[in-house]
Amino acid sequence: MSLSSPAPRSLLLPLALTAFIGAAALPARAQNAPARSASTTVAPAPSAADLERARRVLASSPLIDGHNDLPWAIRESSKAPHDVEAYDLRKTTPGHTDLARLAKGMVGAQFWSVYTPGEFADSGYARVQLEQIDIARQVIAKYPEQLRLALSTSDIRRDFREHVIGSLLGLEGGHAIENSLGALRAYYDLGVRYMTLTHNVTLAWADAALDSARHGGLTLFGEEVVREMNRLGMLVDLAHVSPGTMSDALNVSEAPVIFSHSGARAIVDVARNVPDSILRRLPKNGGVVMVPFVPSFVSPAVAAYERDLSAEQERARSAHPDDQTAQRAQLAAWRDTHPRPHATLSEVADHIEHIRDVAGIDHVGIGSDFDGITEVVTGLEDVSKFPALFAELARRGWSDDDLKKLAGENLLHAFARAEAVSARLRKERPPSNRTIAQLDSATAR
Repeated sequence: MSLSSPAPRSLLLPLALTAFIGAAALPARAQNAPARSASTTVAPAPSAADLERARRVLASSPLIDGHNDLPWAIRESSKAPHDVEAYDLRKTTPGHTDLARLAKGMVGAQFWSVYTPGEFADSGYARVQLEQIDIARQVIAKYPEQLRLALSTSDIRRDFREHVIGSLLGLEGGHAIENSLGALRAYYDLGVRYMTLTHNVTLAWADAALDSARHGGLTLFGEEVVREMNRLGMLVDLAHVSPGTMSDALNVSEAPVIFSHSGARAIVDVARNVPDSILRRLPKNGGVVMVPFVPSFVSPAVAAYERDLSAEQERARSAHPDDQTAQRAQLAAWRDTHPRPHATLSEVADHIEHIRDVAGIDHVGIGSDFDGITEVVTGLEDVSKFPALFAELARRGWSDDDLKKLAGENLLHAFARAEAVSARLRKERPPSNRTIAQLDSATAR
């Protein structure tokens, strides 16, 4: 998506990096997962045997990608905006996703993000949200031999057995509920199975990672949103939220949480990644961090480049406040002498292993963010490339069982626990009708 878009995606985060959150000493490494070498020697490429083993694993256990922005790519298509018929997945698309590449990538199930921007509301967030759900469901219905709407863990496993990609909906940004628990329930009924509590904008009830922390985390209404999601069986997604919101959600949630597309902050210190202090809480909660393929989240060199580029942009604006031509010339000259680095597949694997080392092997997954990024990781250019990542981990000594956990078994286990919590809570309490005015007014506090 272009920088001029009013709806920035993951790559369009503020370029100034946040202060480093130091990583504490790491616990013992997972069994059958050897330590990474500290040597600067370039590691050998995975062998043909590693790739064959990766494919064998993905043929036996579903690869579940936690985040793909295809519905927004269709909405923003330059040739036919919003037109599912025109954006034909049976052909090679201009983006990262089509049917042939999904098959080559051995994708077993997919959370399709029904993202909507939180930066503006022309006629209300809900209208745009409903349109995005409609686009996603049109896509799923258009290709019944390859895609099928999935609403549960049993659906995912059934679809995998029948060689169909189980297709789930993930709502990216709690602004879409417009402070209404009734709207939250309506989205669940339309098929939404996770909600990212915020996108890039702090809400009236939750702080975002890339905006001001007005509440110190969740407000009382924000806590009620989490409780109602637990009752529904909708996964609480903490990608995009502030550390305070992460912590508050972990305090409140009775079900496992997910981070649908976030990396390890100890490796790349950007606000969208997860601090070790939060990773260490996941074993008790049962949650899963799904590692993205966003270059600025996974590569220290790319993150540093974006920090330096941001600083140069500020210098250009200060030097030429009323001359955009001069600003562009200064930035072009800077870029000529500062080539952009490239993120690598190996760096993605490093994030996966760090999360495994800190949170445990049961708490890491994959959340690519394909079709929501404009730059790609070398070796992970589109949805066909997933096996290469698993081959790299096989080369590093991962067992088949651990590769299966990463691929999707961890997510399925967390989702199944959320379903069990929902079954219990639906018996214990009715739908919540609490309002933000009741819970967050000065008198309520």
